Amino acid sequence: MSRGTRERAVAPEAEFRSYYGRPVIKRPIWHVPHMPVYLYLGGLSGASSLTAIMAGLTGRPHLARTARIAAAAGAALGTGFLVAELGRPMRFLNMLRVFKPTSPMSVGSWILAAQGGLSAVAAASAVTGILPAAGDAAALATGVTGPLTATYTAVLVADTAVPAWHEGYRELPFLFAGSALASAGAVGMLAAPRTEAGPARAVALIGAAVETAAASALEHRLGLVGEPYRQGRAGRLLRAARALTVGGGLLTLLAGRSRVATVASGLSLTAGALCTRFGVLEAGRASAADPKFTVVPQRERLDSGAPAPSSGR
Repeated sequence: MSRGTRERAVAPEAEFRSYYGRPVIKRPIWHVPHMPVYLYLGGLSGASSLTAIMAGLTGRPHLARTARIAAAAGAALGTGFLVAELGRPMRFLNMLRVFKPTSPMSVGSWILAAQGGLSAVAAASAVTGILPAAGDAAALATGVTGPLTATYTAVLVADTAVPAWHEGYRELPFLFAGSALASAGAVGMLAAPRTEAGPARAVALIGAAVETAAASALEHRLGLVGEPYRQGRAGRLLRAARALTVGGGLLTLLAGRSRVATVASGLSLTAGALCTRFGVLEAGRASAADPKFTVVPQRERLDSGAPAPSSGR
């Protein structure tokens, strides 16, 4: 080879690989429908608490009572699905034996317990008329526990080694919050008299907009790691979620005085919120099963000199 001539590469650039193509990390063992339904119910409970406060402050007693009942039912049923996921009730109770601020699971268990207790008191007072001052105080307290209940599960799934969840730590809280607001607004529109459902419609529209924007950002910002949100079963679920959520939002705007359109919009938003939770779970499973979503980003970080992400897993 003459001087000044570049040497040719004798081997192609190595592609990603793992040991016999096996997954690098363990696949999430969360079950269907237990976990995604729990995520939906927790969001419903948290956002319904905010709706109840808004309704109470604006003089809408029927909507306030409906939202309080939805918050209590969501927390109680969500706890039931979580216990079913854990396998035994004692496992949930054991998590309440200590409070560990560095553990999203520990913090989340205490948030759920507080939300469940406060929302139960608020709902019981609204239904029976007993101790209204205590009920109002409990409802106001859920103004703190409600938003935390609606969004802490996003922190919980992001604080794992699952690539599609971990890399989506910025968007997942907004996605879960928007989905929760849409869910609560849908229940309010379905169950409360139309004359008092104004705040519920506003909550539903805000939630639908936030959920749609966050889902789009989640799918496209992550690059390669965002593929599971666009492809396969997760992609189909999330596309259905987007169609249902956008459609439900448009129906909410156009419903007017039509009860049929109101019911259709509420059911569409509810179905969209459920599809979102199922889709996020499926995307996590797909990203954990394919080693490229773990290996390729690691190599890119090594090549760029960026530090590896840390987590509490």
